[in-house]
Parts: sequence; structure tokens; C-alpha cells
Amino acid sequence: MFTEYFQYKGISFPQIIYSEQVLQMVENNFQVRDDDIFNVTYQKSGTVWMLEILSLIRSNGDPTWCQTVPNWDRAPWFETVLGYKIALTNKSPRIISSHLPAHLFAKSFFKSKAKIIYTVRNPKDVLVSLYHFASMFRPYKDPGTLDQFLNVFLKGDVPFGSWFDHVKGWMNLKDKENIFFITYEELQEDLRGSVVRICQFLGKDLDDAAIDSVVANASFEAMKSNKMSNFSLSPRFLMNQKKSPFLRKGISGDWKNHLTTAQSECFDRVYQERKRELNVTFPWDKE
Repeated sequence: MFTEYFQYKGISFPQIIYSEQVLQMVENNFQVRDDDIFNVTYQKSGTVWMLEILSLIRSNGDPTWCQTVPNWDRAPWFETVLGYKIALTNKSPRIISSHLPAHLFAKSFFKSKAKIIYTVRNPKDVLVSLYHFASMFRPYKDPGTLDQFLNVFLKGDVPFGSWFDHVKGWMNLKDKENIFFITYEELQEDLRGSVVRICQFLGKDLDDAAIDSVVANASFEAMKSNKMSNFSLSPRFLMNQKKSPFLRKGISGDWKNHLTTAQSECFDRVYQERKRELNVTFPWDKE
């Protein structure tokens, strides 16, 4: 485990895999192409799932690309030191992943016709998933107890900052026609319908057989067994999958198996206060 994060414009980033120089280049120098597709999320919100969906749509449902090329090469996280280099050399149309908040995103995007799919997930599930991830992802600080991590998470004292600020920053752009918002819970409830909607947004015309193949190959079971998607090829100095697998459960509502009533109520108090800033109703708000 590394012990310190560095700050870039008020947001924490782990050492080694991120650098201030690359973050500056992403924001100010990266040239977005009009046919770029960005897979943007707050961490642990379905990034790798959407990456798989977008990879399969790009290849018209043919799983060969997903089964032969690691996902970090197919859709690199362009704010990482290595991902930035890969994104620069990937051929169009590029898929690019990112956890960056809107105010640190590539400025050239906002003058382009490129498209963003932004996936948002129940923050209680994000908290639990991030807690497990922080215990096995070596660049992150040890999360301590879940009680300790809950307080850290609610304060936004984690890499990429506050969930609330991240979602608010991107949701403020929801009227832009080149940004598509979807929830992890919608993907779970109706993956096929979600794939159809994503295809429509991307202007990609897939027949029924191709859509069926996207759905089949983007299932949790298919991804968990695909070494190009499950991070089993990731260097051991980055991930200790003996502690927790990268693809853990892929379900909604797992927070109920982890948070005590008191912890859930503590979360709800902060959530209800901060949610007023968002002016949106999410699927989990109706529970």
C-alpha cells in the first residue's frame, strides 16, 4: 500500500499511476476527436461493465476484440500515466475511460462532437465496492474499518473526490446532446433495453443478433471468466486479488449486507442534505 496521495486542483490522486503533469496535459493539451466515445464514471460505478458494452457495440457484437485485447488497452483511462499514452496512439473511433470530475476533463471535449456516456450508481453500493477495492488496490490507502471508511467517503477524502461533487458536476451538463446519462441499476434491470438506447445515442445500427451478442458477452458471468476483462492480467504490484477479486458480485443493493442500520442512517442524513443540490431523482431514491 502507498501511504500518500497528491492533490491536483483540490482532488486527491494516488502516486505512481497518476501524475500532475499528465493530469495537466489531459485537461489542456489532449486533442479530442469528433468520433471519440468517453466512458465516464465515478469509480466503482460500472466503468468496466460499460467499457465492455461499448467495446462490443463498436465491434458489432463480435466478442473477438474483448477476448483478445485487455480492457485497459481497448478503452484506456486517459488520466493515468500509461493510459494517456495508449489513448494517444489508439486508432479511431477511440473508446476512452475516465473517472475525472467535469472541471478537470479535457477542455477540447467541450468544443467537439465527441460523446460521453456517464454511468451513475447508488452511492451506498459505491461505498461498499470502493471499500473492498481499496483493500486490494495497492496505490490506495488502507481503508481501515468500514465505519472509518464511511466517514472518509462522505467527506470526499478519497481519490477523485466526493461522489456528490462528481455527480453534480456531470449532471449539470445533462442538457448537452452529446452526453448520455444512465444508471448502473437500469443496466441491471434491463440490459438489452439499455444497450438499444446506447446504440441509438451513438448512432450505431445493430441488428437483433448483434444486440443479443452484446448482452450475452457483457454479462457479469462472461466478464468474470474473461481474463481480458477481469483484471487477472493486472500486475501484482497493483492488485492483490487474493484479498478481494476485482469483479466481486456485480449486483445492486449489496450495501444491505454490509452497512449497519446506524451506518445507513448516517449515510442517509448526508445524502438527503447533499441531494438537494442535484435536482434529480435516481432509481434508488424510490426505495
